[in-house]
Amino acid sequence: MAMKQGDNSTRRVTILGSTGSIGRSTVDLIAREPERFPVEALTAQRNVALLAEQALALNAKLAVIGDDSLLPELRQRLAGSGIETAGGSRAITEAAARPAEWVMAAIVGAAGLEPTLAAVRRGAIVALANKETLVCAGALVIREAALHGATILPVDSEHNAIFQVFDFDAAEKIDRVILTASGGPFRTLSLGEMREVTPAQAIAHPVWSMGAKISVDSATLMNKGLELIEASFLFPVPEERIEILIHPQSVIHSLVSYVDGSVLAQLGTPDMRTPIAVTLAWPGRMPTPAARLDLAAIAKLTFEVPDSARFPAINLARQALQTGGAAPTILNAANEVAVDAFLNGRIGFLDITRIVEQTLARVPSGALDSLDAVRMADGDARRYAAHLIDPAGDDRVVQMQTRGRGRA
Repeated sequence: MAMKQGDNSTRRVTILGSTGSIGRSTVDLIAREPERFPVEALTAQRNVALLAEQALALNAKLAVIGDDSLLPELRQRLAGSGIETAGGSRAITEAAARPAEWVMAAIVGAAGLEPTLAAVRRGAIVALANKETLVCAGALVIREAALHGATILPVDSEHNAIFQVFDFDAAEKIDRVILTASGGPFRTLSLGEMREVTPAQAIAHPVWSMGAKISVDSATLMNKGLELIEASFLFPVPEERIEILIHPQSVIHSLVSYVDGSVLAQLGTPDMRTPIAVTLAWPGRMPTPAARLDLAAIAKLTFEVPDSARFPAINLARQALQTGGAAPTILNAANEVAVDAFLNGRIGFLDITRIVEQTLARVPSGALDSLDAVRMADGDARRYAAHLIDPAGDDRVVQMQTRGRGRA
């Protein structure tokens, strides 16, 4: 159901990953207009207390906890409320398939792919905050969206900014797409200094409030690499015309350059409730509590080119995108394994991109024509990355060999 600007028609919603940073921001917006946005389902992986609190506050029809060992606690917390409960990964996918017109896909990592596909396959409006969905299976997801009449709206601030100023009816008139990056907390550090950084330092982002994994991706600039891949699927612009520019103030969220020399940009304060609201009210607009931009107070906006020697992740992502097939899936899987190892003190900060690079070089990249093929490539990459982190952790020597990726 499309809403016109100023239209207060209702839109039933589901939030996949409601207890994460994007999920909480979405809940905040919906709680301000609950009659306009009735809630079909909320899902979370382990934060059962917050999930129950959200479900009660929004009068959700269903609450799902991914860790099914926590289902008894969820049931206890929601006893007498009339809210349905379920647990496990399959239940999350089933929640995504329920009749909500708008679905926030905010589950972090490759775990968000299957439930996001479930929402796409029933033709929903999917607000995509899970960049790994397109990184792991972009061609498959875009194909399924076209087949089932789904609408994919980007939530990442950069892609949402491009979406707002990209003329899809005149895509051939677009010269370049420019993704901006804050540069993360280590933008000015030397390689030697970066070698010594801790997980606590890596998750302390200077501008945005995000979860641990996304914050580490921002610190390595892998988030920009993933966003580069995502942009190549969202917008009809070839990879070589998608650029990345460091912009520490995070005021200009991205830019689109046209052939006549015009450059259109979307600006705003760094508050994820703005891009979420763009998708929630699309194609209209809705008010948000985000602070209004005061350029005079900011006074100065600065820009710089990313340093590929200190931050090789962007070039690794370009390499994966140029290789095609399963390479972006391999990149993402190796990065998830490496980031988890770093957060748990098993490897150093600079080891993250080293492990990704070695996994990309070693694991074969076949065609991705089904969800099973995605799972196979993802699993191969995770096993090899884990072997690089702890060669003694498995008695078997990891042997990767080229093999066909079968259809589901």
